Amino acid sequence: MFSAETQIRVRYAETDQMSYVYYGNYAMYFEVARVEAMRSLGFSYREMEENGIMMPVLESHYRYLKPGKYDELLTIKTTIPSLPGIRIRFEYCVFNEENELITEGWTTLTFLKKESHRPTRPPENLLALLKGYF
Repeated sequence: MFSAETQIRVRYAETDQMSYVYYGNYAMYFEVARVEAMRSLGFSYREMEENGIMMPVLESHYRYLKPGKYDELLTIKTTIPSLPGIRIRFEYCVFNEENELITEGWTTLTFLKKESHRPTRPPENLLALLKGYF
């Protein structure tokens, strides 16, 4: 299993009238955490896309346990629980500054050829980077 951590400070524009993180912003937080987790592995989304493969989200799920609040530094732990095939699953745990779990969720993405939008296997360099974790 591969995991990485990313931190995000909650900006005022990301909150609602109660100074809580607006629930829709967790999709963006998960995306930031996912891209940074891949970067920490040594893999570049940009290079993958330049080489003709894209990764659209097929499913997303969120469970809100406590609110994130304005100006908090949130830590997002991102996990890839299994070696990907045509699909890849990312799991997320969001912690507040007191290290309390406030949100958890997952996303499933698929690998598609950019030109045809047909499913494809993950890039070999990604599999090579991940294999040591499984």
